[in-house]
Amino acid sequence: ERATALLAGRARGNGVLLRGWSGRPDMPPFPELWKLRAAAVTVYPMYRGVAKLCGMDSIEGAHTLSEQIDLMKQHWDEYDFFFLHYKYTDSAGEDGDFARKQDAIAQFDQAIPSILALKPNVLVVTGDHSTPASMAAHSFHPVPLLLWGDLVRTDHMHQFSERNCAHGEIGTILAKDVMPLAFAHAGRLAKYGA
Repeated sequence: ERATALLAGRARGNGVLLRGWSGRPDMPPFPELWKLRAAAVTVYPMYRGVAKLCGMDSIEGAHTLSEQIDLMKQHWDEYDFFFLHYKYTDSAGEDGDFARKQDAIAQFDQAIPSILALKPNVLVVTGDHSTPASMAAHSFHPVPLLLWGDLVRTDHMHQFSERNCAHGEIGTILAKDVMPLAFAHAGRLAKYGA
């Protein structure tokens, strides 16, 4: 009755979109595909589930970025690959809160030295989607991509932003090309025919 009252006077729907209800996708597990022991250190539960779905171990118990980094330190020697998901920039963007999004970015910037102290072969910083505060929603915009490591060439960019990264050494690439680039810059990309 309540639903009928709420929907009174509205156009009749012609479809239904079910989010989060499906079968397991047919994809190879991350460790099988990339030959890496992989772990995810996330705060937001959905990303723990996505990581598990991809075949990564989920290291749980973190509620803050500092705790995420501490968990990575504790398990550093057990894994070849860490997926650290930082939700706070996205949440601020979804809320349309530009100042909070800037603060979240600054907090992550301050954490970078702690991550680099672990001595990763390669550090990849990017986003899974753009969430401009001006739209208060996910958008179609490209996300910035940063690769850091001993084999990474430097370019003329001195700021990490969507526009600067688009004009940097890597430019705008497809997401499927990120892992091969990370492997190459870690010195772990197998050569073919060379």
